[in-house]
Amino acid sequence: MLKIALAGVGGISGAHIPAWEAMEDAELVALCDIRPEQMEKYPDKRHYTDFDEMLEREEIDILDICLPTYLHADYAVKAMEKGINVICEKPVSLKREDVARVYGAAKKNSVKFMIAQVLRFWPEYEVLKRIYDEKTYGRLLSGNMRRLGCYPKWSWDGWMMDEKRSGLVPFDLHIHDLDFLVYAFGKPLDKTVFRSKRPEQDYINAIYSYDGFFVSTEASWYASPYPFKAEFLFQFENAVVASENGKMTVYERDGKIFSPIGGSASDTGNIGLPASDAYANEINYFADCVRTGKEPEKVKPDELETVIDILKSL
Repeated sequence: MLKIALAGVGGISGAHIPAWEAMEDAELVALCDIRPEQMEKYPDKRHYTDFDEMLEREEIDILDICLPTYLHADYAVKAMEKGINVICEKPVSLKREDVARVYGAAKKNSVKFMIAQVLRFWPEYEVLKRIYDEKTYGRLLSGNMRRLGCYPKWSWDGWMMDEKRSGLVPFDLHIHDLDFLVYAFGKPLDKTVFRSKRPEQDYINAIYSYDGFFVSTEASWYASPYPFKAEFLFQFENAVVASENGKMTVYERDGKIFSPIGGSASDTGNIGLPASDAYANEINYFADCVRTGKEPEKVKPDELETVIDILKSL
């Protein structure tokens, strides 16, 4: 039975905690947050407001870090130096050198470390990558990815609106789509970037060029209360593959239209995946790596470095 502790009981922990709770051979035993009230709805866990105290008192196999970005690397290294495996929310850091630091700490202490880049485990994006890898519909010609929402005024201590702590839209929001592009297609050959950045809002339009295709992306924190949406549309030679309005659809050139998510492979052109929780997928993947001793190679440090390099240039 894996013993789990989680640090940072904020917004994203609401996706991580249920995933740990649903795992049969893992037990979430402790939570840590400087705000005691954040942990009150989890009375069956041990609560800590001091991270060092939790590490000293608890015997844990995995630490799940859901803290603000600027704390990720330091807290991960501190845990790994005590022999604890660490899964950490994205991004690893705002600094490229922290990638080598955290992976170096994992190697030195013979533990596993992974950044939770959730789109790599998201069913719609897994299907898209498979279509690209297997050339199911021929060559990729173009793509469009949108990740839009409003300014996160709700964040603790306003940290998300502090560029030095969050990196703003590039590191907090656009990183999802860029990380997927690097994971699925490799490092872009070139990019064209437009950005509208003001104290109360931040918007990026970036077009990434590859050999034979390009992908146009948008990411925003609008000042107005625009509802969050994340969508994509990719044009292949013989189909358009889209994820819009909460549904993935394949529009084949011969006129066939179907959803590859939620059905069996036999009725979805052999590219279907069951509907699933991407956060649970990534957490289960990492826990399995810890159990089996395998390296969590689905998220590679060199790809993380590439993403940070690009984000810092936006």
